[in-house]
Amino acid sequence: MAPEPLNVLMVGTGEYTTGFVGGGASGSDKKVGVVGLTLFDLRRRGKVGQLSMAGTNGTKFPAISQSKGQHLETNITKVYNGLDTSFESYPANDAKDPDAYKAAIDALKPGDAITIFTPDTTHYPIALYAIERKIHVMITKPAVKTLEHHQALIEAAKKNGVYVYIEHHKRFDPAYADAKYKAQKLGDFNYFYSYMSQPKSQLETFKAWAGIDSDISYYLNSHHIDICDSMVTGQGFVPVKVSASAAKGIATSLGCVDATEDTITVLVTWQKKNDPSKIATGVYTASWTAPQKAGVHSNQYFHYMASGGEVRINQAKRGYDVADDTAGQLMWYNPFYMKYAPDEEGNFNGQSGYGYVSFEKFVDGCQAVNSGSLKPTDLDARGLPTLNNTIATTAILEAGRRSIDENREIKVEITDGVWKLV
Repeated sequence: MAPEPLNVLMVGTGEYTTGFVGGGASGSDKKVGVVGLTLFDLRRRGKVGQLSMAGTNGTKFPAISQSKGQHLETNITKVYNGLDTSFESYPANDAKDPDAYKAAIDALKPGDAITIFTPDTTHYPIALYAIERKIHVMITKPAVKTLEHHQALIEAAKKNGVYVYIEHHKRFDPAYADAKYKAQKLGDFNYFYSYMSQPKSQLETFKAWAGIDSDISYYLNSHHIDICDSMVTGQGFVPVKVSASAAKGIATSLGCVDATEDTITVLVTWQKKNDPSKIATGVYTASWTAPQKAGVHSNQYFHYMASGGEVRINQAKRGYDVADDTAGQLMWYNPFYMKYAPDEEGNFNGQSGYGYVSFEKFVDGCQAVNSGSLKPTDLDARGLPTLNNTIATTAILEAGRRSIDENREIKVEITDGVWKLV
């Protein structure tokens, strides 16, 4: 017997949800978004039921909606064999309301779910509001900005018996997942270096919050910090101290607020809990001021070294390049994340992309909890990116931010399962 379809509210209507930015399709590699397209297809497959969407500005919905000639109808319905892109929207088309998500969540029932793809500072209040109403939650990375909020959500989720999942899709990149598996056989963790970047054009997309609500480390370093944590936590390594450095000058010249950093590097000392003599170093660098003509939307690579071997991954240029006169340069694309080409019947065909897989695993987890076949703790035990399994990432990100702001090294302490920064 198939599980009951999951009703899902999408909170946030921007690039990642709809691909609609600044009055039209995004100029990034997510021109038709990720969240909406994936959930529309999961509805076609019977895993998802009713869909709704909440933003702060209802006047955007007429241009986004499935109406004839509008964004979703033109770029999804017509492209994918008439794929249904209908959804209920909040607030009304003539209203602006920063709290519209509350009415949208109130319209759900316990066991339904929401996705949160909004500025980082809004994750905590939106997630808490849903959890307290026994709604399952997916949050884009980073989960929240502080350890205090992360641990408060863990307690709220435990109390209400809901599944809270962080959308760390890089865990499902086949190369990264295979590297994690192979790393377990290479001995004790010793060194990790990562780099991830996006072009300056992203600062146009994120200008409303860049340097105000969050920074490039929360936005991009969160990927590789989580990957590193997922690779070494099973070995017993935990972060014990953090320092960070930031470069400035480019983003501010492009009109971002004075506090906006261009590139942030976070240095983390890891220690093995049952053998304190085992020390490892992690270095995580992220930038959103990479060249516009870099040929890739996101450079992303890491080097992992252990006592018995090492792993190197470069996921920027994946052996797939396209020369297009209209682009004016050679481009390297990443169909392994979201594959937008239709199948032979004209349907969306990106179910194997790790961006899609991340969402499907959340939906499957919610359905399993709703049916009683699994508990949220069972999903923790599977190593999925749940709240419980991502606390180290939040600790490192907050410590990095505080290290820059306070110009000092930050220590991470864990006492009886409670994490704190000192």
